[in-house]
Amino acid sequence: MTEAALQFSNEEKIGRVASVDTSRVAIDVTNSVLLTRIGIGQLIAIRGTTEREYLIAMTERVTRSIREELPEQGEDDDVVAPLITVPTDIIQGVLIGTFRTIEGAKTNTFKRGADSFPQIDRECFVIEGVNLQRFMGILGAGFSEDERLKLGTFVADRSADAIASGDKFFQRHAAILGSTGSGKSWAVALILERAAKLKYPNIIVFDMHGEYAPLANKANGGFADRFRIAGPGDLENPGDDVLFLPYWLLNRDEMLSMILDRSDQNAPNQASRFTLHVRNLKEQTLDAEGKADTKKTFTVDSPIPYDLKELVALLNTDNTAKGIGAKGAPVKGEWEDKLTRFLSRLETKLDDRRYGFMFSPPTPAAKYDWLAIQVLKLLKSDGGSGIKIIDFSEVPADVLPVVTGTLARLLYDVQFWMDGSSRTPVTLLCDEAHLYLPVRDDADAVQKQALGSFERIAKEGRKYGFSLLVVSQRPSDVSRTILSQCNNFLALRLTNETDQGVIKRLMPDSLAGLTSILPLLDTGEALLLGDAVLLPSRIKLDIPKVPPDSATRDFWKEWGSVKPDDTAISSAVECLRSQSRRSKGLS
Repeated sequence: MTEAALQFSNEEKIGRVASVDTSRVAIDVTNSVLLTRIGIGQLIAIRGTTEREYLIAMTERVTRSIREELPEQGEDDDVVAPLITVPTDIIQGVLIGTFRTIEGAKTNTFKRGADSFPQIDRECFVIEGVNLQRFMGILGAGFSEDERLKLGTFVADRSADAIASGDKFFQRHAAILGSTGSGKSWAVALILERAAKLKYPNIIVFDMHGEYAPLANKANGGFADRFRIAGPGDLENPGDDVLFLPYWLLNRDEMLSMILDRSDQNAPNQASRFTLHVRNLKEQTLDAEGKADTKKTFTVDSPIPYDLKELVALLNTDNTAKGIGAKGAPVKGEWEDKLTRFLSRLETKLDDRRYGFMFSPPTPAAKYDWLAIQVLKLLKSDGGSGIKIIDFSEVPADVLPVVTGTLARLLYDVQFWMDGSSRTPVTLLCDEAHLYLPVRDDADAVQKQALGSFERIAKEGRKYGFSLLVVSQRPSDVSRTILSQCNNFLALRLTNETDQGVIKRLMPDSLAGLTSILPLLDTGEALLLGDAVLLPSRIKLDIPKVPPDSATRDFWKEWGSVKPDDTAISSAVECLRSQSRRSKGLS
């Protein structure tokens, strides 16, 4: 007969059930000595309806109250004895699951949720020591070997590995949230490192500050492929690792969000002429390429190359063309002077080298077959090199939402239109998500375009094997729609009360009390919550073998020992002027 994983003695009995509601249980403590070892998050086993079943609760509150009682009467009943003080100890816990020694053909199983409720006066035991080790071992044992994602160890028992379901963690969207310095970047690097050991992973990292570059350094154990969105210094001789996002990839609304002023009284006319000319120019490209079938069904939003100079020329013609009056005399044209401001804003963008990755792409980017080659570069996973890091650090802040949104939409659309039997799962890891996925009420026209793309992925992506892993130090500034679609959370230290409130609202009411420990977590500690784990757990994350370039600087020590580098400062000034980190050999 299989030995029960949970075996309790009388010394481990903490008390009896005093009251129960739908999700919580109150325990009347009878062992005051054992109570001193109870902490928030401690696991309690409550005897179930049979000897083979225990309901598992997690401690969320421990209270002691003092009451006065009359002492027991002695032999001399005439003597008035003083009142004595008696402590009343209560543990309040939240019910989280059911443990069974035997369940059908299985042994020592744990499942989330309680099939029944604790009965009044049932015995309660503290799960610690050997029982805790065996119980923690059960939590990861239920996942198959090819599903296991090891993240670290349990804080409650450092000898037990914290195992999550890799499938459920990625397929239903996830979020890694924590204040600066809490260990977010290390958590991301750890997850990427684990994924890189698989045969064909497919994770695309949106790296806002270039901090994940070490993960692509193969000489030092790196495993990823790294690309950069082209900066001003890449326009003449772009390297193989440079990515361009030509203007023709943007759909109508994305393009107009950058160059159309909605407050302009001529905005409808400007949008109308832009739409008409872009569609006609794309149609000309299809004619030149002999794509008759595509021409029958394409729209103005289809990613088809066209000549931007031709577009400007057509708009200029509209803006200056005279009309013909009743007697053949020239009169003010229908569009005359109505496109002046629109053209001015467009030409300003064209002349700004910061936008070169979009408006000054290399000649090959105007070819019809260019797009398929670029998408293949980002979606392929050959021989395990499926972790792709895209550095956005040189993209102007004002256009960052459109760039990230366009790239995300493009990749998702390819996955959407792919034959279902040929799809392989793809995850977008959105680092510093608050920079381009803000709360919708706070978003401007440009940001709302990006939000629309990401929110569509959050709502529909699971059906097409496309998921998000959102990373942010300010969850209160991230779109609520996107966070509400995340089913798994790795919550590191959060000191801001507003940010803690976001996590609390996203959790079931029964587990909301766990958020009280968020500001107390040590660096590298996290609460792991969601579908990917059987038990909400406080874990200590493993240290990645290849750390990201995000280490906290030792200000005081460096001020006391390191002299500023005059040459480096001068080089940085030139990089600022040229808007390129590589202009003076910097990276």
